[in-house]
Amino acid sequence: MTARLLRSVLYVPATNLRAMAKARDLPCDAIIFDLEDAVTHARKNEARALLGEALRGNDYGRRLRLVRVNTAADIPALADLPMDGIVLPKVVSADLPDAPCPLWVMMETVLAVLNAPAIAAHASVAGLILGTNDLARELRLPDHPDRLGLHHALGTCVLAARAAGKAVIDGVHTSITDTDALVKEARQGRDMGFDGKTVIHPSQIAPVNEVFSPSAEAVALARAQIVAHEEAEARGDGVAVMKGRIVEALHVEMARRTLALHEAITP
Repeated sequence: MTARLLRSVLYVPATNLRAMAKARDLPCDAIIFDLEDAVTHARKNEARALLGEALRGNDYGRRLRLVRVNTAADIPALADLPMDGIVLPKVVSADLPDAPCPLWVMMETVLAVLNAPAIAAHASVAGLILGTNDLARELRLPDHPDRLGLHHALGTCVLAARAAGKAVIDGVHTSITDTDALVKEARQGRDMGFDGKTVIHPSQIAPVNEVFSPSAEAVALARAQIVAHEEAEARGDGVAVMKGRIVEALHVEMARRTLALHEAITP
């Protein structure tokens, strides 16, 4: 089993050539080169040119290279760029445009959440990315540290992604200085089933990576569960008992995923 690391997904403005070059040395798992929110309309053409220079001139290694466009009309202009996917904002349905590479859909509208199963199931979609700030605005939610009003939308997107076998990434935490709040929100996303979290500053990468990486205890437990189940099967039993708890095939599947993530992080 192999695992694609998506713990931390860093937004970088496509107008900032220095930041785009710096990202190749940051410990993020993916980069979203942003042509949307981070770029004013007057600088769109400049940003596309700088983006092309950055993508062609830098080796980003294993990092997933994604480009967030302003609208679907921007996609043809990006066809020749060396990238791994296009991030499509303001989606409302599964009526998605053709693209030269996989689509990553921003789930930032109420209609997108309501249509999440169809969007996630679309053949061109590789993953869903939550736009929690826009969602909160559409839902008229107060700023709440527990994101209580977003729970249904977050869970719906995770369910849709899992049903379709696609990745799903949690939204950003907007405070660059409040690391405790960032970690709390990242843990919440992890416990809801997200693969990782989008971040807006390099200082957020390490805390988010740590949250979405299996702990030493989790790795040890996973190995022990696999061994216990294999020993039970050798005895002709389908279920093992380890420290008073049963270990079934489903636990082994989860354990193997934990080990795959661990091995991807520490090869």
